[in-house]
Amino acid sequence: MEVALNNSQKFLSKIATNDGHGENSPYFDGWKAYDTNPYHPQNNPTGVIHMGLAENQLCFDLIQEWIEKHPEASICTPEGGFDFREIAIFQDYHGLPKFRMAIANFMSRVRGSRVRFDPNRIVMSGGATGAHETVAFCLANPGEAFLVPTPYYPGFDRDLRWRTGVELLPVVCGSWNNFKVSLAALEEAYEKAKESNIKVKGLLITNPSNPLGTFFDKETLKTLVTFVNDKNIHLICDEIYAGTVTKDNEFISIAEILEESPTICNHDLIHIVYSLSKDMGFPGFRVGIIYSYNDTVVSIARKMSSFGLVSTQTQHMIASMLSDDDFVENFINESRNRLANRHDLFTRELAQVGISSLKSNAGLFFWMDLRRFLKDATFESEMTFWRIIINEIKLNVSPGSSFHCSEPGWFRVCFANMDDETVTIAVRRIKSFVLKNKLFEIKTKSKKQCWQNNLHLKLSSRRLEDIMSPQYSPLNSPLVRAQT
Repeated sequence: MEVALNNSQKFLSKIATNDGHGENSPYFDGWKAYDTNPYHPQNNPTGVIHMGLAENQLCFDLIQEWIEKHPEASICTPEGGFDFREIAIFQDYHGLPKFRMAIANFMSRVRGSRVRFDPNRIVMSGGATGAHETVAFCLANPGEAFLVPTPYYPGFDRDLRWRTGVELLPVVCGSWNNFKVSLAALEEAYEKAKESNIKVKGLLITNPSNPLGTFFDKETLKTLVTFVNDKNIHLICDEIYAGTVTKDNEFISIAEILEESPTICNHDLIHIVYSLSKDMGFPGFRVGIIYSYNDTVVSIARKMSSFGLVSTQTQHMIASMLSDDDFVENFINESRNRLANRHDLFTRELAQVGISSLKSNAGLFFWMDLRRFLKDATFESEMTFWRIIINEIKLNVSPGSSFHCSEPGWFRVCFANMDDETVTIAVRRIKSFVLKNKLFEIKTKSKKQCWQNNLHLKLSSRRLEDIMSPQYSPLNSPLVRAQT
């Protein structure tokens, strides 16, 4: 069978048959584990809970309420059917004017209305995935590279590399400074590329960060802008989580830096990728946006957008919804409040059992620190423990190695793609696991001995009869079972 498959691949393109899509990553393996055993409160209460999907489902009730009040926004209702012919016929790749205007206004609103966006610079794409690939096609040739601070979204390996041939080079960041990007790290990555004869065409940042849930301060953004200007390379700013920042006056868009300091750099080097997938919770609508300050890039990207346009039916409905100022204002505020409450609930509950996370207040996730649970500080140990989380705790969280993290033991935990009941179950599972393993402490002369034969157990402050109970036996710990 394998031979036949290989023979058939000889007649296909190299792009189609290579592994550039990245599905062999543990990031996607976690999704597969969920798909084969999905949690359901009645049908499968012991199944895997999906905490690897950065999806915002906390405000669907607000969307549903608006849709019920505005049936005219859809061309598939009697109230909106009179627009059917106009929307159904051919539309060019510029997009409906009212759609571009509504998107530009919404982008401004989620950034605190401190910046304005020109509708004529709005370029459509089939989600942020298509937007990133289009930008890569516009800015770089095969074999050229973008610098990317670590940890970064695993999908970038697919979105920017698979079909374009562009390379991604890590700018190594770590817990020593809360994963902040430094000028020294940028310079080091740039010099390494030069030594390897790789031409760097740009710097890609995610602001707010996926997976960290943090965002750049003004001084750091100015440092990045100055860096790309000095090197004469592009800056691509993925701002698809701009509306998830829980305090509206804290997030700073790259657009603000350009407006406040118009001479800080060559504006032709600056490009923004945006989407409604995260801020509005509309990943299925495939609304991706490229906003470039470079006229040529706008023109070229718009032509390329023919391969991934947003349907006019979707444009029509989105334009109607985002033109409702009262709805937009209420949605942004309520979404921020609900995200903040869910984030605080998770991190507070985990802190009670000694699990910490990177301080953050953006995104649909947090960066959980499980380094103390590892056998040793290696990515092999991280993967061993991740399998325990998947197979025994039955949670799909994403290991840091899949995000190119430089340090083993960090995990991304998504919290906005589930209801309150599922949150309770997930927290209970984590607490139960940690408390069982807190019943003993392993004392060793070396880490190697610790996880082999010379285990020394220290009883906790629990009553002796509780500890001696079979259900609390250290040998029943999944952490020990996995390592012996």
